[in-house]
Amino acid sequence: MLTGLKPRTLLLDSFHAAVAAADPARVVPPHLPEPPRGRTLVVGGGKAAASMAAAVEAHWPAGAPLAGLVVTRYQHSLPTQRIEVVEASHPLPDGRGETAALRMLAMAAQLGEDDLLLALISGGGSSLLAAPVDGITLKELRQVTRALLHAGAGIHDINTVRKHLTRLSGGRLAQAAQNARGLALIISDVVGDDPTHIASGPCAPDPTTCVDALDRLAHFGIPLPVGVQHYLDACAAAGALRGGAAAGGRADTPKPGDRCFARKENRIIASAHDSLDAACRVFEQHGIRALVLSARISGDAQAVAQQHAALARACRSSQPLALISGGETTVSLSPQHGRGGRNSEYLLALALAMQGLAVWGIACDTDGIDGSEDNAGALMSPDTLMRAQAQGVNAEAHLAAHDSYGFFSRLGDLVQTGPTRTNVNDYRALLIGLN
Repeated sequence: MLTGLKPRTLLLDSFHAAVAAADPARVVPPHLPEPPRGRTLVVGGGKAAASMAAAVEAHWPAGAPLAGLVVTRYQHSLPTQRIEVVEASHPLPDGRGETAALRMLAMAAQLGEDDLLLALISGGGSSLLAAPVDGITLKELRQVTRALLHAGAGIHDINTVRKHLTRLSGGRLAQAAQNARGLALIISDVVGDDPTHIASGPCAPDPTTCVDALDRLAHFGIPLPVGVQHYLDACAAAGALRGGAAAGGRADTPKPGDRCFARKENRIIASAHDSLDAACRVFEQHGIRALVLSARISGDAQAVAQQHAALARACRSSQPLALISGGETTVSLSPQHGRGGRNSEYLLALALAMQGLAVWGIACDTDGIDGSEDNAGALMSPDTLMRAQAQGVNAEAHLAAHDSYGFFSRLGDLVQTGPTRTNVNDYRALLIGLN
């Protein structure tokens, strides 16, 4: 039976349910292994790293050895006792993350056959643990990362590049641990949930090569710093001659079948699928049919909004319906642009496409940060454009300037949660036919 719950409240409740389904305090404990005969070293990085580390400490058997180091984004830390938490920069790497990554590699290299490497991996880890390879400076790595982000490159493209420019990504953490047993517990923030793409796969075999990295950089027209060009060219040339063994110690990443993965396991413990299912249950509990479109939606945010607007029009009926989706869209920024992330940009484009039809919407990043702003996303109502016009706010101009933050801020429709300390990508819900 339909309830009298307000659409805005219902949409927010569904988002909070999606986030709660990926809470490390809930998803980490069931996957913790038995302590090994030797030591347990906990390492990792990502927006969920601190909350994952806290969950490990809370459920690790009393008296069993436990130590380690994880890196999370600034303002995402939590107090821990035995696992050190370091904060670093995201999405552009900084020296704190670089230093922590080098420390992790040194710690992993000291493990023996009786020891356990417990890796806690979540979205954002590849930039938080970005120690450049020899011959590339941190400044050059930041330059390439920034250019890819502004070009609208997807996470798979970005990580294909970063795996070949950093010391810990692309299976190199597993390689450092060699014969030790390894278990990577992974909260997935990428479409497809492939461990090699989540935080650039520090414990996963890397099927890509330096040639692939060069191809992606050329595809997006990224000008390469001298160090990056020289490194990738040398690595690619040596790989063509020796099957991946690069000259001067510039070896490519370890590939599937490498012996360093013989005792390593990568395990997805939370993903968008579980979160979208949790959101569906919120709507269904209130008598509203819910349909998951996909957890794998990608592409330009404005283009996706146009597709969803057409779908929402086609789905209008006398019975309310919630259309739910996940994934990760992208935004290609002009040199001069306003404030906003991919979720608020999607929602502004959707509002313009709907033109006041009876559709409510929410679009938020489950990590609580849309792009680099202080909001998770925004809410849309059937009267969004009408309210904007009454305040003299030009929706088309804000969209053209990529200033969706400014638009929704003026209307009081930003969703601000603060860091959620988890990340299973974007959450979108359209509520159709509920007045």
